[in-house]
Amino acid sequence: MIPREDDDGSSYFKRRSMASTGMQIFGFVLALLGIMGAMVATLLPNWKVSADVGSNIITAISQMQGLWMDCTWYSTGMFSCTLKYSVLSLPAYLQTARTTMVLCCVLAAMGLCLASLGLKCTHWGGGRRSKQHASIASGGCLVAAGFLCLVPASWFTNEVITNFLDSNVPESNKFEPGGAVYVAFVSAGFLLMGGCIFCMSCSGKRHGPQDLILLPPPDKLLLQQQQQQLLQQQELQHQYCSLSPLDNKTGYSLQDYV
Repeated sequence: MIPREDDDGSSYFKRRSMASTGMQIFGFVLALLGIMGAMVATLLPNWKVSADVGSNIITAISQMQGLWMDCTWYSTGMFSCTLKYSVLSLPAYLQTARTTMVLCCVLAAMGLCLASLGLKCTHWGGGRRSKQHASIASGGCLVAAGFLCLVPASWFTNEVITNFLDSNVPESNKFEPGGAVYVAFVSAGFLLMGGCIFCMSCSGKRHGPQDLILLPPPDKLLLQQQQQQLLQQQELQHQYCSLSPLDNKTGYSLQDYV
């Protein structure tokens, strides 16, 4: 965009920089909410829940299963949880969910650290080029973390729904998606949006007002050059005409000494 002659472009680039900084702060907040949600979803025990009411007083009224433990609520008000110590005995989708959620939290933490260096409103992180590289790297980490959070949530939901619709599974063993799955979906969306914002905030080439050189149109520039040449010729003619006759003589005459 070429600014007008009566405008040096400083106000335009200032508004553009402020808008980009605001988007970066918004993306940082989304990434922070995403990593907090991913950590909470990883630790919650209610990835799938069942609400079967029994007739006996000692019958469990609610069961919850998570990535690391299984919890049970009894009608007497007691609450007990059991950790899943054996990894090999777990189904494939549960092992995958564990691994991907841990990697999601690690990548999201790395992306958040790089995002703090790539923010334009901070003084750390080096110059403009270094901040651009840090911002793009943080966006890549956040996008990858979002996909890693989305995969286990989708796979886990598919397994729960498939078992629920299976007629061969007893009613007491059927589960529904719990709150942790919804938290994982929302966290994945926050991480993806934050990563995309950081990737796009430094896309393209950024020029400030100091990089602008305002030049006149070609016809105006040619007219100025012609005027300068004419002024130089007039100055030379004036200097030549102002010389005295004695200065124009190249030899000596006898009359000058009589």
